[in-house]
Amino acid sequence: MKKKILWINPVGGTDYNEPIKEVLEECKQKDTDIEVTSIADKTGPRHVEYHFYEDMTLLPTLKKIKDAEKDGFDASVIGCFYDPGLHTAREITEDMIVTAPAESGMNIATTLGHKFSIIVGRKKWIPQMENNVIKYGYKDRLASFRTVGLGVLEFHEDEDKTAEMITNEARKAVEEDNAEVIILGCTIQFGFYKELQKELGVPVIDSVVAPFKYAEFLAELKNRFGWKQSKIGGYESPPQEEMDAWKLEEEYL
Repeated sequence: MKKKILWINPVGGTDYNEPIKEVLEECKQKDTDIEVTSIADKTGPRHVEYHFYEDMTLLPTLKKIKDAEKDGFDASVIGCFYDPGLHTAREITEDMIVTAPAESGMNIATTLGHKFSIIVGRKKWIPQMENNVIKYGYKDRLASFRTVGLGVLEFHEDEDKTAEMITNEARKAVEEDNAEVIILGCTIQFGFYKELQKELGVPVIDSVVAPFKYAEFLAELKNRFGWKQSKIGGYESPPQEEMDAWKLEEEYL
C-alpha cells in the first residue's frame, strides 16, 4: 500500500534538505514517497538549540503538518531531537501519524538493549532532552548523556574529526556507563552511525533513520489496521466550533 511521508526540518534554510532526503531514499520501502521540507527557505533560525529559537519555529511547523494532512500524507516527521511540538501536532491532526526523533529512537533502543546513552552536541541540550527521557517513561533505561562540544552547524564542518569525537564519547558510554545501545541525539549527526556501529559492536540509532522508519511502520499499521493516535484523551483535538469562532486555523494554521 502506497505511503506518503513528509519530513520537516523545523528550521529556516534548506541546507540539509537534500542530504537528508538522500538518506531517506536509501532506506525507504519501495511503496513510500518522501518529501523533505523546511519551515522557510531563507528566514528563521538555522537551529533550535535555544528555547527562543524553538518557540519561533513551532507555529510554522504545525502549519506544515496541518497542510500535509490536508494534502493526503500518511505521516509527518518533526526532524529535531527535542521533538518540538510533537504532542501538539498529534492533537491537531485527525488521521495522520506524527513522529519525532527522540521518542522514536528511545522506543527502538529499549527493544534492542537494557540501557541506552545519548550522544549530544552541547551540555546546553541535556536538560530539555533529559526531561523528554523522563516524559517518555525511560528514566531508568538511560545510562548517560555524553557530549562532544559541537553545535548543530558544526557537525559536518570536519566530518573526520566529528566521527572521532563521537566514537570516543560513545565508547566511554559503553565501557564506563554500561550502555548497550547508543542514540545519536541530533538529526544533523546523520551519516555517522554505520562506522560507529561497526567500531563499537552495539546498535547505534541514527536520528534521521529512526523516526522515518518508525513513521513508515506506524503508517502501515494505520492503513492496514486502523491503528492511530487515540482522540479521546491526551490527543483530543480542540473543538472545531471554537477553532472556527476564534479564527484560529485561519490565522495560525
